Order: sequence, then structure tokens, then C-alpha cells
Amino acid sequence: METVGMILCGGFGKRLRPVTETVPKPLVEISEDYTILDKQLFDFKNAGVNEVYLLAGFLHEKIEERYGDDYKGIKIHYVIEDEPLGTLNAIRLGMDAIDGDKQCLIRNGDIVSDVNLKAMIDYGMKSSLPVIMFVTQMQSPYGIVEMNGDRLVSFKEKPILEDYYINGGIYFTKSKIDFGKLTTGDIEKLYFPTIAKENSLGYYKENGIYWIAVDTSKELESVKKEYENKTDKPWGYEKVLIYTEKYLTKELYIKEGFQTSFHYHNEKDETMYILSGSGYIEFEDHKEYFSKNDSIRIEPKVIHSIVATENTVLHEVSTPYLDDTIRMEDYYTR
Repeated sequence: METVGMILCGGFGKRLRPVTETVPKPLVEISEDYTILDKQLFDFKNAGVNEVYLLAGFLHEKIEERYGDDYKGIKIHYVIEDEPLGTLNAIRLGMDAIDGDKQCLIRNGDIVSDVNLKAMIDYGMKSSLPVIMFVTQMQSPYGIVEMNGDRLVSFKEKPILEDYYINGGIYFTKSKIDFGKLTTGDIEKLYFPTIAKENSLGYYKENGIYWIAVDTSKELESVKKEYENKTDKPWGYEKVLIYTEKYLTKELYIKEGFQTSFHYHNEKDETMYILSGSGYIEFEDHKEYFSKNDSIRIEPKVIHSIVATENTVLHEVSTPYLDDTIRMEDYYTR
């Protein structure tokens, strides 16, 4: 069944002022000419979602001006809320606008994350539950201290609280939601607690991935810092860690079920160090499997593709040829 996307774009972004006085929050840039909404639509496209409803309100004209009705192969619809009446009302209007009964992937318009949306859709389709919520591990907003007797012995800056999860702001529904008598207010406070009590709400989680809700200036600066040397790819991301005259180190994140293009390097001689995950390097005539702590050398002019069977993080250490990549076969629309 076809999955349509839905993005909540109607908030005022009051805590991001003065930036959001003239720019709607989804159009706030996280790197040069790359907005929060650009990132979200890019992720939808690479998860196979080719039709998206933007639930807009405040400064919606600027969103329409940027994306039109077809953005890089994604069909765009606009559902304009004249008066802000909460996320439940916005999604209800979105559901009314959808033609036919389709499954939906809904997300908050201020979330920047590397979550594997394709895997979440697959999980939701297989689940017996009608609604799936993405949950992510909670990060403490404060640093914590460790004590021993009458002494402070260590500090941890904003640790991940591994036993606690929060609503990650992304939802999958197997069909259009019928809200019944609920019309206004927040879906998080009204609808989700109700269906959770009815045992009708499932969850999808991925640990160790990047996730942030851009709600304040401090969070915006944090995500901008994350994207200083980071480029989103159809299969994950690429981040330059070290670039000198002698060598280059990149971090690659490849989502489970995805692979890079078949490519080669004319001059770059590289060694891949697997930090987490598993998969294989596909060569023209064989495959070389890898898992955590493995290393694989790729010599120049050797055609290969990196395939992830689990979410994979690797460091690619090579000679310093930053743009020395020749793609032979792509699997995604660029």
C-alpha cells in the first residue's frame, strides 16, 4: 500500500525568535540553503514516500513559495489551518484532505534526525497495531555528577538516560485516523494516551542515532554545529572529521537496508574501520562481510558498494582526495 507523508509546519516558533518572526520554523536553515524541511522531505523521498501533505499556518506563503506543488519528484499538498487549534486539529484536517484510505507517516516539523524511515514503515506494516510511534532515548538536559563518600569524583555532560524513552515526533498509521469527537488540542495529550490505554499504540525505536527537536536558539546552534562538515546522503550521511595535506578521515553512517552507489576512486587509497553495525562490501566479483571492529582496505580504481545489514557507522581513512569519487551505478534519485 502507498504511504503518504504529513509534516506539521504551522507553529509560530516563538522560542526561536527573532529568527522566526519572518521565517516559519521549518524553513530555518541548519546549513547553507538547507532547511529543516529540506532535510525532512529528503528523508521522505529516500524512504519511498513521494506524496506529502504540509500542514501549514503561520507564514505558509513562504513554504509554498519554496516548494511549490512538486519538489524534487515529491508531490506537495498544502493544508492551511486558518487558526492554530493544536496538532490534533492540524492532523485531522490533513486526514480529511487525503484522497482514499492510505497509510501515513506523520512527523513534527522541527525534528532533525537520522532515523531510518523506510525501516519504520516496514515495521509498521508488519505490526498488528494501527499506530506506531517513534521513540528515542532521552538525553538529560543537564550534566550529572557522580559522588563517592564526601567527594565529587566525575562529571557527565548531558548523558543519555538509557532506561528512558521519549516521543520522537514521528508516527506511522496503517490507515486514516478517525479522531471521533476530538477536534482541537494536542494529539500528544489527547489521542495517544487514549489509544495507549486501549493497547492500540505500538513503538519503533533505534538507539544511538542523531535526534534533536529544534525548539530554541541553543538547539538550533547545536544542529548547525552538527552540520558544519556533515552532508546527508540517500543512504545516511557523510561527515568530514579530519582533512589535511596528508590524509582524510570521514565518518559514514549507512542505514540498515541501504547501500552506497557502485563507485571507485581514481587516486584515493582508503581503509574502512567499522565502529558499529554489520554488512558487506560488494565488489564486481565477490562480497567481503564486515562487523564491529573489522577493517577493510579499498585500493584505487576498485569498483565497490558498501551495503548495511544493520545501521552501520564506519570511519574511512584515506589519502587526501576529497572529491575523488566516480559513480558507476546509483540506487537513488539525487
